[in-house]
Amino acid sequence: MDDPETSAAPELTVETVSYDEQRFPARPRALRMWARRRPRGVPDQESLQGPAAADNPRYVEWLEKQSMLWDAHVLARQVSGRGGMWQNPFGQPDPRAAVEVAPAWFTAYPLSFMTRPGESFLAGLGDPDLWEALSAIGIRAVHTGPVKRAGGIRGWDYTPSVDGHFDRISMEIDPAFGTFDEFRRLCEVAHERFAVVIDDIVPGHTGKGADFRLAEMGHGDYPGIYHMVEVLPEHWPLLPEVPEGRDAANLDREAERALKQAGYIIGELQRVIFYAPGVKETNWTATAPVTGTDGVQRRWVYLHYFKMGQPSVNWLDPTCSGMRLVLGDAVHSLTDIGTGGLRLDANGFLGAEKSVSEGPGWSEGHPLSEAANHLIASMVRKLGGFTFQELNLSIDDIKVTGETGADLSYDFVTRPGYHHALATGDTEFLRLAYREAARVGVDIASLVHALQNHDELTYELVHFASAHHDDVYPFRGQELTGTQLVDAVRGDLLHHLTGERAPYNLVFTTNGIACTTASVIAASLGFTSLQDLTEEQVERITRAHLLLATFNAWQPGVFALSGWDLLGMLPLPAEEVADLLREGDTRWISRAAHDLMGVTSARASSSGLPRGHGLYGSLPDQLADPASFASQLRQVLRLRDEIGIAAARQVDIPDVSQPGMLVLVHRLPTGAGQLTVLNFSPEPVIGSVRSLELPPGHRLVDVLSREEVAVVDQLHTFVVSLEGHTGVMLLVEPPAEEPDAR
Repeated sequence: MDDPETSAAPELTVETVSYDEQRFPARPRALRMWARRRPRGVPDQESLQGPAAADNPRYVEWLEKQSMLWDAHVLARQVSGRGGMWQNPFGQPDPRAAVEVAPAWFTAYPLSFMTRPGESFLAGLGDPDLWEALSAIGIRAVHTGPVKRAGGIRGWDYTPSVDGHFDRISMEIDPAFGTFDEFRRLCEVAHERFAVVIDDIVPGHTGKGADFRLAEMGHGDYPGIYHMVEVLPEHWPLLPEVPEGRDAANLDREAERALKQAGYIIGELQRVIFYAPGVKETNWTATAPVTGTDGVQRRWVYLHYFKMGQPSVNWLDPTCSGMRLVLGDAVHSLTDIGTGGLRLDANGFLGAEKSVSEGPGWSEGHPLSEAANHLIASMVRKLGGFTFQELNLSIDDIKVTGETGADLSYDFVTRPGYHHALATGDTEFLRLAYREAARVGVDIASLVHALQNHDELTYELVHFASAHHDDVYPFRGQELTGTQLVDAVRGDLLHHLTGERAPYNLVFTTNGIACTTASVIAASLGFTSLQDLTEEQVERITRAHLLLATFNAWQPGVFALSGWDLLGMLPLPAEEVADLLREGDTRWISRAAHDLMGVTSARASSSGLPRGHGLYGSLPDQLADPASFASQLRQVLRLRDEIGIAAARQVDIPDVSQPGMLVLVHRLPTGAGQLTVLNFSPEPVIGSVRSLELPPGHRLVDVLSREEVAVVDQLHTFVVSLEGHTGVMLLVEPPAEEPDAR
């Protein structure tokens, strides 16, 4: 044994550690509280009698028992004071821990998911055969999409959702999607395969359910849930008339200004999402006269960032009602159901404040949103789960909310960029976006890199259009302001992906383009019609689709794709969903019903969405064919897992000699260098790449073939050749040892 007095002291390395690491240096894997069934009294038919009015105690009691605020109160009493609430660190986001648990996701859309006859969405999603297929591809998590009851209540009756079940009104599972037990079983099947289920909460708004109806009645703490203001009767002439058969009317600009001047509302906000003349001209709507439980007749004006049926939650009301409702919904998913993660929908719009000038009210990037997100995400982590946010704001906002809020953020950084690269065959804007994220300080590993989801292809590019609209960026040999850059990129996308060149894709308001991944590719390849695509055209679409999947998968962070991607779904013809398009929401063409496992011949999903046309075939058929999209995707994800790219760090986005090329330089957890080299052009390229992260003399080895592709020269440069719409994963390895000359 060495003498402690004479032994040399070891060299010490000082590292910055987080508070979690200081307090829990050897903590075990997060321990989630056991899911438990929640007792709930279901009113019998006898109690559902009498007028649906505030003076009927049975009706008011029924509304209370249906409300989310009531459920939140019950849940809080079950969970509060238990030791399980203190077993997990929660103060700081941990994106890499979330990526380790769930590195590759399948994102479902309940309305479009087709099942066996008589089988519910949740039962179908929990099918062990489906999970065998998903596991074989490399999927480790499923995001269900919103499945709790949504829409509204009129009288004793439920009304349908106005926004794809993102207008939640209850913690109960919507019978259209299955049962509580089926959701629990889904979580168990996932757990058996070392995977997790991700649910949704909506912190920014509800539907017009029991909570809103009680708020209109001025009952208890319910008005405090919402940004709603009682307007005195003498000012009712300032409010619009509510048409017969409706319960509210949107304010026009003149009424918005008048109510602001009268001291009721903060008036105009920074933008009007879903703007449509005569439908939604402002973010404020007035109710019809409503008699309260105290007998007083009232009219209210309420805020809704989105549709009229989605009243916004007030996160800074003295009753804390909105906060209690949202946190209760999160607790329900994690403890009652047993999910492992939650998506935070539209969580960037949780604060609104009157402008100090005559300008629009402050409603985006507000500190209250940051505080509320910290509370939600901390509660989820405290219960052993993780969160991700779909925050289409500036990169700065993603950075700020990621410091204390959600563990992961949906990738709005590169998503418009990679579509632009495919459409134009030029990666310049995509590389610019990566560099801007690095400048701001966003860790690419904290992002969810996705192919198609239920929304439009978003091109609004908020980062460059808002906070950085006057900043100057180099683009195409010019110096463009943020505003000019947005106009150029948006113009390119519209030119290449819509109009006569691609009439099957439709513009969605001011936000983007309604399309599928396959139809984006078809438009980029110059296919003006999707009818009777040839075998050669389908092969070209498949190759480009794999390129986009490879791009999203071979970088740090989460990889996600949908059923529309797995099957190569095409958009629905507009005439097949004409009723759904009537109010201008063209996204319904993107949401074709699809049958992943080939289990039904039905022409529509159980929700009524028409069955679309897929290019690739069912998952069982694809997995039996090594050349299929799903089988090749399996190879892409296998290499991703083997190398550990998901947990890597991005260290460089070098310039390239060919416009279609993109090179991502990463540092793997092992310390080794790794390169993702892609060609977004349909034509073959030979190009040189220079990165100071590449040591001269080191070998670049193809991970798949184990062949040496190039050797880095003294200028930190190498040359690579790629076929059109293909990519290669390279490892940076030391020079080969020369044989002993003796």
